[in-house]
Amino acid sequence: MIIRLLAVGKLRESSVIQTCAEFRKRLRPYVPFEEQDVRASDGSDRVRAVREEGERLLKALRPDERVWLLDRGGTQLSSEELSRRLDETGASGIGRLTLIVAGTYGADERVRERADFVWSLSRLTFLHEWARMIVLEQLYRAAKITRNEPYHH
Repeated sequence: MIIRLLAVGKLRESSVIQTCAEFRKRLRPYVPFEEQDVRASDGSDRVRAVREEGERLLKALRPDERVWLLDRGGTQLSSEELSRRLDETGASGIGRLTLIVAGTYGADERVRERADFVWSLSRLTFLHEWARMIVLEQLYRAAKITRNEPYHH
């Protein structure tokens, strides 16, 4: 199963860029991984920004892929639960799982409706750049857990 991270906006903070690059590098031997950015709206009109970003996200999706939306109102998972859920998704014959990190103002309702699962990293609100970094780290941790390799204590 290919895992793709689809995110609104580009990474800007150098420390986040470096950390994400490191976890992408660590993750690649374990799972085919892709990352795609969609353009963020200018943010002058919150409602319009959410709608436009939602349209861009939906346009980037294929009908046959499984979609998880990252949202603080979703289901929280432990690292072990994430590992199991990823394993189950891959074993179900799904060819591609796309994880969506929406923009600053959150996800459009149409994106939420398209999602097969809504995953919460925490009840806390994170910068969406940090959410991307945490997702990458957790995907790597899940891969290590699946293989019973040391990383998770």
